[in-house]
Amino acid sequence: MELNNKQKKYLKGLAHNLNPVVMVGNNGINDGVLKEIETTLEAHELIKIRIRCEGQEELKPLVDDIAQKVNATLVQVLGHSVTLYRQGKEPKINLP
Repeated sequence: MELNNKQKKYLKGLAHNLNPVVMVGNNGINDGVLKEIETTLEAHELIKIRIRCEGQEELKPLVDDIAQKVNATLVQVLGHSVTLYRQGKEPKINLP
């Protein structure tokens, strides 16, 4: 799902007070981590995850891979915190 700038800004505002609900460690992503992200996205639509890695050059491909595998849209990356959005079957968040 493509988000326009207004929608991204709205989602960033909603995500501001969220705490990361999934932590990705130095071992990277595995089926358990992806399942947890899937489950959390289904329940909340908008989530933050925390990714531990060496640097920003490692972070971008990892984030893109996660977003693609769980069919989510990347909203923002701040440091090692990543915000993902995926609209639910019964949407809870009404995008502008």
